[in-house]
Amino acid sequence: MTSLMDLSFLLLITFIITYPTLEQGINIKLPRGRTEAIENLKSQNISIDVQGQVFYNHKPTTLDDLERALTELTAQDPQAAVLIRGDERLDYGRIIQVLRVLHRARVVRMALVTEPD
Repeated sequence: MTSLMDLSFLLLITFIITYPTLEQGINIKLPRGRTEAIENLKSQNISIDVQGQVFYNHKPTTLDDLERALTELTAQDPQAAVLIRGDERLDYGRIIQVLRVLHRARVVRMALVTEPD
């Protein structure tokens, strides 16, 4: 019984230590700029890392899958908000591709996220 408790405790400690690193899985260096604060709202998140990989709500996705998900989202909530976080070292063309997907999915509320100056 004691061995089982030790094993359970060890697993619990392992999960406690590794969980924060799982949440920070996408390494993005945001550009700096003077911006207005975004009101506290429930939003969808699109992140694009320096290699151009797109993430939708922290999960890797393709542009086609992103368009399907956003079209479904706007069908349910036409005023849904989307925040775009693109790495400052990213090729600008990739941001344009994502913006086109948002346009085709009829997303009307979106913002580009930057780090404050």
